[in-house]
Amino acid sequence: MSQTPDLNTLFQSAQAEGLLSSASFQALNVIDIGAQIQAGLGIAVDDVTASEVVLVTLMPDDSGSIRFSGNSALVSAGHNTVLDALSTCNQRDSILCHTRYLNGHVLSPYCPVTQAVRMDSSNYNPNQGTPLYDQTVVLLGTVLAKAQEFADNGVPVRTVTLIITDGGDEHSHRSSAKTVASLVSDMLKAETHIIAAMGIDDGSTNFRQVFQAMGIRDEWILTPGNGQKEIRQAFQVFSQSAVRLSQSASFSQPGLGGFGA
Repeated sequence: MSQTPDLNTLFQSAQAEGLLSSASFQALNVIDIGAQIQAGLGIAVDDVTASEVVLVTLMPDDSGSIRFSGNSALVSAGHNTVLDALSTCNQRDSILCHTRYLNGHVLSPYCPVTQAVRMDSSNYNPNQGTPLYDQTVVLLGTVLAKAQEFADNGVPVRTVTLIITDGGDEHSHRSSAKTVASLVSDMLKAETHIIAAMGIDDGSTNFRQVFQAMGIRDEWILTPGNGQKEIRQAFQVFSQSAVRLSQSASFSQPGLGGFGA
């Protein structure tokens, strides 16, 4: 297989297998989105020796409100906590990580978790907007494309994704909550994807409402307050879940019913 897999072929393959509805296929079949997805695909399937793969994908918010709330260092540390937990677990050789900021900057395309770039003040300066729906479509499209690439090569794959924001959508031009919900619904039907979201309290946004409108299941929504301890704890909870999920044989088994399960 070539180093740059053809996205159209991957999405058509997913659609042919009944994994992608026509609404989701249309949402992903846009040139601009394709270039952004390609930027996250990272390591070639042929370069992965694991017999099965878990894709862990993180989208930290890099909007200005994170900085104004004094939470930049906490979000960085939280992201790194997840990498640390996955890097030291027994399954680490089968885990690939991808981090893309909420405004589209790719910190790490998919790579072995032990090689993933850590967040710090030199590569994370939250000062942008909140295109939550647009970028979630790009993020989930990247997860889908990479998962399909492995599946098409006969490698079993499961995925765990975390979206982090401290505000509702403000700057999406192309996608709506409904577009995201269509993709989320398709992915969850396959029972090989977990999609989680963390809403860091901004004093006004009802994050449960925001994320439920995006199709995210209630049990995979974290709503920490704005305090250091709560934000730290929320990342800890996700880290533990990500490790637990990477060790499970299937996402449909009992005991994987969300945070705190």
